Amino acid sequence: MAASDRSAGDQVIDDVNPTKLYEPALVTGDEKALLKTHLRLAQRALLWKLNGLSDEDLRRPMTATSTNLIGIVKHLTGVTYGYLCSSFGRERETFPWEFDEELFFALDMWATPDESTEEIMAAYERACDAAGRTIDELDLDATGKHHTGLTVSLRWMILNVLLDTARHAGHADVLREEIDGSIGMDPLGAGSVADDEERWRLFRARVTGELDRDGWMAYNRARPDYDPSAWESFMERAWGSREPRTRD
Repeated sequence: MAASDRSAGDQVIDDVNPTKLYEPALVTGDEKALLKTHLRLAQRALLWKLNGLSDEDLRRPMTATSTNLIGIVKHLTGVTYGYLCSSFGRERETFPWEFDEELFFALDMWATPDESTEEIMAAYERACDAAGRTIDELDLDATGKHHTGLTVSLRWMILNVLLDTARHAGHADVLREEIDGSIGMDPLGAGSVADDEERWRLFRARVTGELDRDGWMAYNRARPDYDPSAWESFMERAWGSREPRTRD
């Protein structure tokens, strides 16, 4: 997407400064800006989960039901174009798999050998851009047709696409971590399990009960990056002067 084609919300999520993610459009914008920006954040988070991986890793089935990274993106390409373009009579590109009966049997959840993973990712970006234009150009109360025949508002459709995108981005989180240990919502805030193997080993021990709270907290407080004022600052921001309440 060219810089000149971006709306204010797009500028917010594309800025190289991660603190910009939480500036006006996401925090204090109007309803449409909030919805669009949240959707864009989820879309960007999903796409970065595929960055830097081999074609084999993108296609690899990672669960018993064959969930795979490129399949998630292919599926959401159809959902995004369908719900936020087709449903409102707006022009969009179509794909052969959308007219194949195998679609009823999960053809949209994997890439066939003759489908390029690079092109699927590019098609998803085009779908996201087209959806953004729909949001920009229509009122939230504008009505369209759901594939079941229901008449629904643009607001309803945005929320459905946001819900589906967030759900599948969560799947992608787990798949990417299983492939190479990468975690986080974007490259700027990303980490790797391998980057701090000891910490994650001890955290697993805490989760399984092999390490108690005292041992876990002692380890964290002994780390060179430990900031003793961080917890106080967090509590002040979150709770102010209120005393914590416990149930009798």
